[in-house]
Amino acid sequence: MEQLHANDLHRRLEAGWLPLLLDVREPWELEIAHIDGSHSLPMNAIPSSLGQGVLESREREIVLICHHGVRSQQVGRYLEHSGYSQVINLVGGVDAWADQVDPSMATY
Repeated sequence: MEQLHANDLHRRLEAGWLPLLLDVREPWELEIAHIDGSHSLPMNAIPSSLGQGVLESREREIVLICHHGVRSQQVGRYLEHSGYSQVINLVGGVDAWADQVDPSMATY
């Protein structure tokens, strides 16, 4: 699984890269802070969503996002084990994004 830092993700997105940005946090967390363009799919909903909806393609690049990068790392391992081939973890999660890319983003 590739590990991607917030600044690197920002640069790639600004250059036109279009991966699936998948936020695996709970809905209440997304109300506080989220990266624009990300899709919400809480960690506990991942197993029942394999192969459908935003997880339909097992070949699409997926950047996993959570608060600090721990839950997204766990989901990434699960997705790789389930046959997804382009799994990327956002190191430090939205907390790192707020620190390195968007200081106006709320933190918690």
